[in-house]
Amino acid sequence: MMPLCRVKDIAEECGVTPQGVNKYLRSSGLQEQCVKDGNRFLIPRNVRELLKTHFLGKETNSETKKLKTETQKPETETVSDTTRGPSVPWEVYEDLRRQLEVKDGQIADLSRALVASQESLKAAQILHGAEKREALLGIVDEDPVGAGSDEAPTESDAWKSKSLLERIFRR
Repeated sequence: MMPLCRVKDIAEECGVTPQGVNKYLRSSGLQEQCVKDGNRFLIPRNVRELLKTHFLGKETNSETKKLKTETQKPETETVSDTTRGPSVPWEVYEDLRRQLEVKDGQIADLSRALVASQESLKAAQILHGAEKREALLGIVDEDPVGAGSDEAPTESDAWKSKSLLERIFRR
């Protein structure tokens, strides 16, 4: 059986955090070669050498080079970002791109509908405000004061010529 070491030991040896070691183990696929012990991983010697190579930047021996080439995943036509993120098969990328175009179209349609409904709401508010103004001013009559008659405005029509504040406070 190969000697095992803890993630914490390798992190101290390489001058990185245990979280950094765990993250690299997950992203490189080396975690599968580790032994799980409760909530932690115990790392075999060959993986330990690969981790040292990665974090310290030096090849330690020819066994490490051999293991490194064996653990690399086969190359397929993929799309990946420049920050060494996960690779995505081309078909998946194209499918996601088409879905994104559909969603962009749906968002554009919803935006146009929203603008139209906002304009309708503004028109309804203006109409409602005009109706309220007419109700407050008492301009419900179709014949405004003095428009169709030669007689002088009566005392009951005199309040219509006062301002809103004068009518509210009855001055």
